[in-house]
Amino acid sequence: MIIGVGTDLCSISRMKRAVKSDHFVLRVFSGEEIDYAMSRSDPSSHFASSYAAKEALAKASGFGVFVLGMAESWVRRTETGPVMMMSDGLRGRLMGGDAGKCWLSLTHEGDYALAFVVLEREP
Repeated sequence: MIIGVGTDLCSISRMKRAVKSDHFVLRVFSGEEIDYAMSRSDPSSHFASSYAAKEALAKASGFGVFVLGMAESWVRRTETGPVMMMSDGLRGRLMGGDAGKCWLSLTHEGDYALAFVVLEREP
């Protein structure tokens, strides 16, 4: 059963300016996200897609980003595509523990990064 859907669009040029601040980067992104973005030729596009994923998750949850917090979720890049990771506390609040899935799709084109999140739980 789908319990939430969220999407977010993030300007890559805006993120390029934002990530000049180490304080912003360390407050918003996990070490894993930072390492991945910095290993790419255009880190800003990858920071923007991670940011959009966090916002899309907040929208799908219905709680909003200020309730969920940026540090509670992060994007893991795998060989089969991006995966939305969550702290145990956040997973428990959203999915009632381990019984559920979070589907994530990321893309970037031109100056924009887009994330789409679907939250699914067993009935």
